[in-house]
Amino acid sequence: MPNPALTEAVYYILLSLLEPLHGYGIIQNVEQLSGGRVRLAAGTLYGAINTLLEKGWITALAGEADSRKKEYVITETGRDMLQKELQRLSELLENGKRLLGGSEQ
Repeated sequence: MPNPALTEAVYYILLSLLEPLHGYGIIQNVEQLSGGRVRLAAGTLYGAINTLLEKGWITALAGEADSRKKEYVITETGRDMLQKELQRLSELLENGKRLLGGSEQ
């Protein structure tokens, strides 16, 4: 069975977590990567983080005992899902270019 398509938000969250980041850093990075198109509210982000943790695509890093900021990082499973999504998106792009005449703007 093929892998489900990632939402744009999840795709950018996973990309952001190639390096360890805390929640606010993820929100900032996603906005920057998407050129401001994707803006995550805290509730949306933490809902996605909980789902990604359950799936094993990211992991929480052990932080300092007195810090409330929790950092997250992508796992090998998450990297695999990101790579599969990149392949899926590349296929979409190539088919679109081929069928629309391949004109690049």
